[in-house]
Amino acid sequence: MSKAALKRIAAALERISPPPLDAPDLGSADAFVWHTSPDRLTPVARVNRVPIELLVGVDRSRDTLLANTRQFGQGFPANNVLLWGARGMGKSSLVKAAHAAVLRETPGLKLVEIQREDLPSIGRLLGLLRTAPGRFILFCDDLSFDHDDSHYKSLKAILDGGVEGRPDNVIFYATSNRRHLMPRDMIENERNAGINPSEATEEKVSLSDRFGLWLGFHPCNQDQFLAMIRGYCDALGLSIDDATLRAEAIEWQQTRGSRSGRVAWQYVTDLAGRQGVPIRLD
Repeated sequence: MSKAALKRIAAALERISPPPLDAPDLGSADAFVWHTSPDRLTPVARVNRVPIELLVGVDRSRDTLLANTRQFGQGFPANNVLLWGARGMGKSSLVKAAHAAVLRETPGLKLVEIQREDLPSIGRLLGLLRTAPGRFILFCDDLSFDHDDSHYKSLKAILDGGVEGRPDNVIFYATSNRRHLMPRDMIENERNAGINPSEATEEKVSLSDRFGLWLGFHPCNQDQFLAMIRGYCDALGLSIDDATLRAEAIEWQQTRGSRSGRVAWQYVTDLAGRQGVPIRLD
C-alpha cells in the first residue's frame, strides 16, 4: 500500500474518532447531566426539586437514603440504592432532595444524571470522574429493561466495578417502577426457556441484587394525600381552608383515578394558577 493511501486512511480515522474530552468545570454547579456524542457534562444551574420536608409518607425511605447519602458525602463507605415501587410517590424527588440536604452539610457532593439510553457510555464517565475532585452520585431515573435489551450489562461497570473497581468517589442511585428492573412476563418467559431455566434469567434478575439498598414506595392513603397537599399549600402561601381543600382534592384524585404525590402536586399546581401564585419551593 502506498504512503499516500496510508495518509488518507489516517486522516479518515482522525475525522471519525471523537476528540479528547475537555476536563469539565466541576466547580461551576452542584448538578450535571451526562450527554454523549460528544461526551460532556452539562452543568444544571437550578435543579428541579422540592425540600425534603415536604415529602410525606416516605419517612423510612427518606431516613435511610439520607443516612446513606450522608455517609457517602462524608467520605465513608455507602451502598448503591434502588428506589422502586408505585408511580408518582416521590422516588426521584427524594433522590434530589436528599442530595440538596446533604450538600448543605458537606459541600462538594455532586449529582450527575445519566439517561438509561446512555448506560453503554458509563465506563467513559467513570474514567472521567475517577480522578476528579469531589464525590458524585450518579442518578438514573425510571430505570428498566425490556426484551432484547443489553444495556443492563453496562450497568454492572458501576455496580460491580469490573477490573478497576468502582471509584471510591462515585455511587449509583436509580429509580424504577419494577423491583427486578424487568417486566414479570419477561422473567417468566426466560425461566421457561433453555436447558436450565434457573440460569436463563439469573444474570438479569440478579442485577437488582447488586444494589446494596432497596427502598420500596407504596401507594399513599387519603390522609397522606391530603397531608401532601396541605404541606405544599403552606410552603407556597396558598390560602385554602381544610374543608375546601379536602373536597377539591378528593374530587381531583377521583377524576384521575389515582392517588399519589404526583397527583397531589398537579392539584396544587392548578390551585396556584387559580390564585395567581407563582410556584417556587427552593
